[in-house]
Amino acid sequence: MSKMISKTLRFLTGLLVTILMVTVVSGLAKSEAYAKALDEIKHYEIIADVNDDATVTLRYRIDWKVLDSTSEGPLTWVKIGIPNSHCTDMKALSNNIKKIGYSSDSGSYARIDLDRAYQAGETVTFEFSIVQDYLYQVNKLENGYTVYAFTPGWFDDIEVDDLTVRWSSDNAYSWEPDCFNVDGYLIFNKTDMRPGETLTVRVTYPNDAYGFDMSKTIEQEEEPFDLKHPFLFGVFVLLIIALIIGGPILILVGIIAILSKAVYLGQAAFGINTNRKITRTKITYYDSCPSCGSVREDGKTKCPYCGHSYIKSEEVVEAKDIGPKNAMKYSKEGTFKYNDSPNTYMRVHVVNVPRPHYSSRSGSSHHSSCAHSSCACACACACACAGGGRAGCSAKDFYRTDLKLSLLKGQKGK
Repeated sequence: MSKMISKTLRFLTGLLVTILMVTVVSGLAKSEAYAKALDEIKHYEIIADVNDDATVTLRYRIDWKVLDSTSEGPLTWVKIGIPNSHCTDMKALSNNIKKIGYSSDSGSYARIDLDRAYQAGETVTFEFSIVQDYLYQVNKLENGYTVYAFTPGWFDDIEVDDLTVRWSSDNAYSWEPDCFNVDGYLIFNKTDMRPGETLTVRVTYPNDAYGFDMSKTIEQEEEPFDLKHPFLFGVFVLLIIALIIGGPILILVGIIAILSKAVYLGQAAFGINTNRKITRTKITYYDSCPSCGSVREDGKTKCPYCGHSYIKSEEVVEAKDIGPKNAMKYSKEGTFKYNDSPNTYMRVHVVNVPRPHYSSRSGSSHHSSCAHSSCACACACACACAGGGRAGCSAKDFYRTDLKLSLLKGQKGK
C-alpha cells in the first residue's frame, strides 16, 4: 500500500513539474513574440468632455508606428476598442481615415480603414471621436454622487509608450488615480506600458451636475473566459490538481480570505467605520529637463526624450504648515497647481482608514483611493487593482483590442 502511495505521489509531482515547465516555456514564447512586435503605439491620447445629458464625447488621437511590414504585410486597417455598444456620432477627424464605423465582431470597436498601406518605419497619426453613453452609475459608492469609470481599449501584443486621458474637470467632485488638474482637465498619464497593460480612471460628480439617468449603469462588453491561452490553461490545470489533493482545506481558507477581504473593502468603499486620511505633498518641477534641456509640458513628470525626472523637490506638508484655507482647498484627490507658483504643485492623496471601533455613524468619503474604492466597485472592468487588470478586463478581454496583423491580412472591412 505504501509503495502505491509513493508511486502516486511521484506521478503527481512529475505531472506538476511538467505543467509548470510548459507554462514557463509558453511564457517565454510569448515574451519572444513581444520582442518581435509588428507595431508600436508611440502616443495614445483621449480627450473626454461630459455633455449636459451625461453622455461623454471621446476624442481619440493615436500615433501608430509600423515596425515590421514584411512578416504579415503592411498596416491597412485597425480596430480600436470602445467601452460598449451605446455610442453615437462616430466620425473621422483626420484625412488619413478612409472609412470608419462601429463593429460588433466579438465586442465593441471603432473599425478604421486607413487611406493607404503603411510600411515599416512609417508612423500614421489618426484621430476620431464618438459620443459614449452608459459610462456612469448613480449613487454607486455614496448616495448623492455619480461615478464614471473608463478604461481605454488596450493592445495585447503592442507596447504603448505614452497614454494620456484628459477628462474635463468641470463640476468634478473627486477622481482617481492621482493626476494633474490643468486648464480645466484632469490629466491621467501612464508611460512605458507593456502589451495588455491598462489604465482605468474614475471621476465622481454630484448627482445634480448633469442629466444623469437613474436607470443607466456602467456597461462593458463581456466575452466567455478563454482557456486557450497557455498560461491560463496551465493555471486552470494546477488549480484542479490542487483542489483534488487538498480541496477541502483550500476551499475553507479561500472562503475565509474572501469574506475577510469583502468585509474590509465594503467598509472602506462605503465609508463604514473609516476616517479620512489626507496626505499632501508639495512638488516643485524644473522648467526644463536637467539632462537634455527639453521643456517640460503640463502633466509630464519625466522627460519623454531621455527619461530623466522633471521633479526638483518633493516635501510632505501638514495642514498647519499651509493654513486652514489651503488645507480646505487641497482636500480632494489629485494634483493641483499650488498658489501662483508656475512650477509648484500640491499632490493630494485621500484614503479611508478603518476606525478601531464600530460606530453608529457612517463616515464620509471621497471614494478616490485605489486601495479601497476601485477594488470594491461592481463593474468588473473597473476593478483593475484587484488583479492588475487580469481579474477584471484582461482575463475576460472586454475590448479584444489585440490587433494582430495576421488577423488583418487578407480581410475586407465591414
